[in-house]
Amino acid sequence: MRWLENRPKNRPPIHGIAGFKNSMNTTRSWQWRVPKETRHLIVDTPAALEGPDIHNIIYDASNILIPVMPSPIDIRFAAKFIADLLLLAQLDRGGIKVGVIASRTRSNTKSLEKLMRFLRSLKIPIVGMIRDSQNYVAAVEQGIGVYELPHRRATKDEEHMANIVSWLDQWQPRRREATPKPTIPVLSVDQTRPLQ
Repeated sequence: MRWLENRPKNRPPIHGIAGFKNSMNTTRSWQWRVPKETRHLIVDTPAALEGPDIHNIIYDASNILIPVMPSPIDIRFAAKFIADLLLLAQLDRGGIKVGVIASRTRSNTKSLEKLMRFLRSLKIPIVGMIRDSQNYVAAVEQGIGVYELPHRRATKDEEHMANIVSWLDQWQPRRREATPKPTIPVLSVDQTRPLQ
């Protein structure tokens, strides 16, 4: 949500919903309403979701991307989340694509080796890698994406992101009779808790 606050008005619009905020003036369903012209809906969740919460969040999902950082703590939480996702939520693997992303990686490190070994053991596609780059910090400060940075500066990060975007572009939406054809480029619903 802070990223969206910094987004320049001359960039393609992104509608954000702060799912962690409660308003006394409106109902939760009104706060969380998705504009009819929405083309993509991204739900950012806290890492510590469990059984019923997972099921509620993924109910209408077409893709689930799970970022995992190369740290023992992150790997342990990811393993638990994925187990809950596949077992407790009784995920229909035929209807929803699940992939993992190695996040904040540094090449040729032991921690990356361990992370990649863990990710390969999951039997879930490794969609891509996001390297530990100052380009992401700069993009957040400016309210833009990596693709909106000067090309010569972000070439490597664009290449890494292209793998993720390509994987996402392959999805087939579930059939919905009354779903209007959307036109807004991206809608982000942030359900994370504010950073402490």
